[in-house]
Amino acid sequence: MTEIRHLTLGHSPDPDDAFMHWALAVERIDTGHLRYEHILQDIQTLNERATRGELDITAISVHAYAFVLDKYLILPHGASMGEPTYGPMVVAREPMEPGKLREVRLAIPGEMTSAHLALQLAIGRYDFTVIPFDQIIAAVRDGEVDAGLLIHEGQLTYQNEGLVSVIELGPWWAEQTGGLPLPLGANTVHRRLGDLIPTVSGHLRTSIQMALEHREEAVAHALQCARGMGHDLADRFVGMYVNERTLDYGEEGRAAVRELLSRAHRAGLIPEPVELEFVE
Repeated sequence: MTEIRHLTLGHSPDPDDAFMHWALAVERIDTGHLRYEHILQDIQTLNERATRGELDITAISVHAYAFVLDKYLILPHGASMGEPTYGPMVVAREPMEPGKLREVRLAIPGEMTSAHLALQLAIGRYDFTVIPFDQIIAAVRDGEVDAGLLIHEGQLTYQNEGLVSVIELGPWWAEQTGGLPLPLGANTVHRRLGDLIPTVSGHLRTSIQMALEHREEAVAHALQCARGMGHDLADRFVGMYVNERTLDYGEEGRAAVRELLSRAHRAGLIPEPVELEFVE
């Protein structure tokens, strides 16, 4: 009898991550002797844990991958991408030019987030304060900061709080790169899993495929992480970040990751050139 092996699986407590991991979480997939322990933490915490190699499988920011190359491989599925019509954004109480962000109190959700990296590429270095992602809209609304960088469902709800968009990074990146998507999040697997990696990769891809095929059930599961969003808004948000590109980066997605990290290195925002290693 094969001994049961437990693996840690880290992802964000957000509708899109809950959606893509639904089938694993409710045990709709036969995972043989493997059992997955779902650990839900914000992306900055997951990035930090990845630098220490703590989790077996984890979502991280593409930005953070530059700092964990020795520990993790990128899975070919599970990507979150901003597109030419949407992505992370900066909001404020009053309209302002993007360059003005270098002069104000700006809240970001984490130093290793891809949104922070992209914003630095867009406007140059700036002063910032780190605030948990789900508190940024309130901090801007209440005047604790002048502007805030949004990475999750606040992209769809910020106007309800009377805020305005200053810069949208998905469209900015597409304009800079001839239409490439903006790489944001990646699913990674620790190198220590060795021969188990193809099996683990298959389980995670199957979970994404099943969510796309059983959308109503998966969205209903994702609502537990929707922070006040109704079904329709949660479904819209999930559709933005879990789609056919999530099943496989494709050549365009891989090129986008290389382009982002290459530009970041040339700008001095990451220390070394990054040679991508995808699990195949």
